[in-house]
Amino acid sequence: MLRYDEETVVVKYGGHAMGDAALGRAFAEDVTLLKLAGINPVVVHGGGPQIGAMLERLGIKSEFRGGLRVTDKATVDIVEMVLAGSINKEIVASINAVGGRAVGLCGKDGRMVTARKLTRTTIDPDSNIEKILDLGFVGEPATVRREVLDVLAKSEIIPVLAPVAPGEDGETYNVNADTFAGAVAGALNAKRLLFLTDVAGVLDKDKTLIKELTVAEARRLIADGTVSGGMIPKVETCIEAIERGVEGVVILDGKVPHAVLLELFTEGGAGTLITP
Repeated sequence: MLRYDEETVVVKYGGHAMGDAALGRAFAEDVTLLKLAGINPVVVHGGGPQIGAMLERLGIKSEFRGGLRVTDKATVDIVEMVLAGSINKEIVASINAVGGRAVGLCGKDGRMVTARKLTRTTIDPDSNIEKILDLGFVGEPATVRREVLDVLAKSEIIPVLAPVAPGEDGETYNVNADTFAGAVAGALNAKRLLFLTDVAGVLDKDKTLIKELTVAEARRLIADGTVSGGMIPKVETCIEAIERGVEGVVILDGKVPHAVLLELFTEGGAGTLITP
C-alpha cells in the first residue's frame, strides 16, 4: 500500500461492471478505500449503452462511423444529459452510500478539459480516395487544467468525471472516455491509469494473459496481429497515456469483484500492466 501513498490513480470505469449493482457497489468500496488509504483516486466513466438506450427512447436515430458515434446537435444534448447527469450522479451516489465523499464533474467545470473537433479519415472503397469523416460534435482533449483536481486531492473528496468538454468555439463535445481518462491521467502525472474492461487484459496467441508489457512490446504485438480488433485502440490509448506522463497503465477485467484492489494491492496484479 505504501507504493501508492499520496499518489494519483485514475480509474476508467465503464462497460459491464457499470450495469451490475453488486459490481458497482464493490467498485464504490474500492475507490473509497483508496482514498482512506492516502491515495488520490480519480474516476472517469463512459456510458455508451446508456446513451444509446436514451436516444432510442426519444426516437433519435444514431449512426456510427469509424467506430465512433456521429453526434449532431440533438444527440450531443442527450449525451451531456446522460453522461454528466444521470450516470455521473449514480456513481457519485454509490460512492457516497458506502462512506466515501464523491463529487461529480465534467470537462466544463473550471474549464478542466477543453476539446477540439475530432477528425477521422477513411478510404472510399469505390474510388480509393481518402475522405474526411464528419463526426459532428465528437471531440478529443486539447488542454487539461489540473487546478480543480489538485484542490480535491488535498481534501476528502473523490472526483467523478464525465467525458463532456467545451470547445474553444463555445460548442459542447462528446469525448471518448478512454481518451479523456488518458489525457487527465497524463496531466496529473498519475502513478497508475486503470482501464476496467470486459476482458482479463492483453492475451497472447494462446489466449493466455500477458502480465506485463513495455510500450515497444505492445507495439510489436499490434504489428504481428496478436493484439487485434477492439483491443488495438485500447492498447494505443495506453501508449498515448504513458507518452503523456503516466507511470503505468493497466487493462483489467471490471467484471471481477474488487478488481481495483486486486490490481493495486496484490503482488501479481490482476491485468496487463503496460510501462515505458
